[in-house]
Amino acid sequence: MRIVCIGGGPAGLYFALLMKKQHPEHQISVVERNRAYDTFGWGVVFSDATMQAMRAWDPESAAEIEDAFNHWDDIEVWFKGTRQRTSGHGFVGIGRKKLLNILQRRCETLGVELVFETDVASDLDYPDADLVIASDGFNSKIRNRYSEVFQPDLVTRPNRYIWLGTNKLYDAFTFDFRKTDHGWFQAHIYKFDENTSTFIVETTEEAYEKHQLGQMDQQGSIDFCQDLFAEVLDGAELMTNARHLRGSAWLNFNRLICGKWSHFNGKSHVVLMGDAAHTAHFAIGSGTKLAIDDAIELANQFNKHGHTRDQIPAVLETYEEIRRVDVARIQNAARNAMEWFEVVGQRYADTLPPEQFMYSMLTRSQRISHENLRLRDKAWLEGYERWFAAEAGVEPNAKGKVPPPMFTPYTLRGVTLKNRIVMSPMAMYSATDGLIDDFHLVHLGARALGGAGLIFGEMTCVSPDARITPGCLGLWNEQQAAGWKRFVDFTHSNSTAKVGIQLGHAGRKGATKRAWDGMDQPLEDGGWPLISASALPYLKHSQVPKAMDRADMDRVTADFVRATELAASAGADWLELHCAHGYLLSSFLSPLTNQRTDEYGGSHENRARYPLEVFRAIRAVWPENKPISVRLSCHDWFEGGNTPEDAAIFARMFKDAGADMIDCSSGQVWKEEKPVYGRLFQTPFSDKIRNEVGIPTMAVGAISEADHANSVIAAGRADLCAVARPHLADPAWVLHEAARIGLTDIAWPKQYYSGKQQYETNLARAVAAK
Repeated sequence: MRIVCIGGGPAGLYFALLMKKQHPEHQISVVERNRAYDTFGWGVVFSDATMQAMRAWDPESAAEIEDAFNHWDDIEVWFKGTRQRTSGHGFVGIGRKKLLNILQRRCETLGVELVFETDVASDLDYPDADLVIASDGFNSKIRNRYSEVFQPDLVTRPNRYIWLGTNKLYDAFTFDFRKTDHGWFQAHIYKFDENTSTFIVETTEEAYEKHQLGQMDQQGSIDFCQDLFAEVLDGAELMTNARHLRGSAWLNFNRLICGKWSHFNGKSHVVLMGDAAHTAHFAIGSGTKLAIDDAIELANQFNKHGHTRDQIPAVLETYEEIRRVDVARIQNAARNAMEWFEVVGQRYADTLPPEQFMYSMLTRSQRISHENLRLRDKAWLEGYERWFAAEAGVEPNAKGKVPPPMFTPYTLRGVTLKNRIVMSPMAMYSATDGLIDDFHLVHLGARALGGAGLIFGEMTCVSPDARITPGCLGLWNEQQAAGWKRFVDFTHSNSTAKVGIQLGHAGRKGATKRAWDGMDQPLEDGGWPLISASALPYLKHSQVPKAMDRADMDRVTADFVRATELAASAGADWLELHCAHGYLLSSFLSPLTNQRTDEYGGSHENRARYPLEVFRAIRAVWPENKPISVRLSCHDWFEGGNTPEDAAIFARMFKDAGADMIDCSSGQVWKEEKPVYGRLFQTPFSDKIRNEVGIPTMAVGAISEADHANSVIAAGRADLCAVARPHLADPAWVLHEAARIGLTDIAWPKQYYSGKQQYETNLARAVAAK
């Protein structure tokens, strides 16, 4: 085949050498606009895993790269007068110029044609090419030529950064955080050759503007950064190799995702690779890794399908299918890391103590978890666990051990939970006339015995017409309160769990069938009139609710007050007000469901007015020494709906009204929503509200392992973790997770003690067998 790689970066060069090595009969050219053996930029970083793949595919170039790279395991953080260090992280740093020069020489040795000082404007300049690799970088002319095909989605991020260097050598990947009168700056520093370290300085747009950095020339910016980071530089100077750029050389990162990666131009197949197809933020150093991995996978698919022109369409289709998944994973991690640095000043630097700040930074991508940190640096993590436990008032046991974060106690008002795990409210649709019966006693009681610190029943409705289905629990009469008291008394007598009751009103989502008979489908018989913020049905064929008037509001508020008083009489420890998922109070908060023009619609203050009236009314009658949490939908997942920024505004309002905690969920407000699911996908909402609003939070959503919960709690992204579906599959989920991570001093119910011993023994045998 005739192959032309437009752009001589890592992607184009590495693909060219792999293809030429495997099939020397290919005629391959790499066309680069810069001069031979010339490039811009300082060092690049990739992981040990990428280096391992390169050793497998081309040992010759890998050996030369390994001779040139700088490898280090340590990360060091300078923050608020402290220096903290952890090991086991495995990075490779190499000068960008050095890397490209090695790949260029390897291409020449194999017979790849290298063409320099040629700025290619179009793929059509090579009509004889069977395959054109558009590896011409972020500003790809080839991609832009076919933008309607490749569908580039480009987002300019808010932070500013400047890419500098220094001759001071660092023996760890170093992060330095400095506060000025106008905000926080951070430096990302790593050694990449025997003489030089990369020194990237990043800050917010606001700090950039207030320090007038955009009005300085490059030397002015260098002098500013040199003065700000004088301590970590220790007398060394900063320098730039971007004199070719005009102005101050401060840049914004651009996140790029393409809808399609390949195109047939009538003569040649064109495929995007590297930064032309996708970008990943330098916060996790993935750009070079992605480029190399692109090259490996495309070469791999030619090996599998065949190195002939007729196989190119199948090769490109499979290449994109496979790479899109891995790139999305890396980009998600890079986005998490990027966003952490973008909000570090407003969210973490001023609120978290240095120890927790370090943990939060290490786990910022959410790819590195609690147990992963233990594998990397057990001594450091155990030291952090001791610090976290001490903050929670837990002393080491006789062996000097402390429980991991999820098993530390948590106190709010006068209620102390034995651990940080909550069984989330989950509808069972199994009540008759709203009554707790034997099913609920067994169902909830089993979970209370199973180790959770706080047990919630399902959303409990404050009146008959507040129910979602005829099978929902209620709390509007003394008989129902007596049923709740039976469960509360059982739990308090037989476990150390606390009991929470979540009060809610279905609003426009009421009068529907039980889930197994048709989720959200309206009842054909036995329904009841519905009310909501506005007269909008949930489904097109759902009942149209009445827009609430003042009399309706007064009646419903009284229903919530009565239910609260009944919950108190039943001895419940915790109350939660349901303002999420499109139910009645949520319908006031969301602009999708609230189209009122009176004082209860429009602005945030107006939309929150009625839910806050209800909250204040129940807070007034709920015992002062017991907490009330509020569940919010922190993202409507639909254009025009509430976003996490709106949720933070509402969280602050509830905090000011006396709420003790925000339970951070999302969605189910608008039927056409498009949520983005994934592991811990709702935790960022909890993180934002906890650390920006300054109120305790409960994280929920795709938390299914102790490792997840420990990571979330240890990083300060939430104070509690609510676990839903895993508790349906395993009533003793908490006890089993404790055993799985080797925590054998967690008490089981005495009746189950022999089972505890056998369970832990079997787990130990399974580990030993591996």
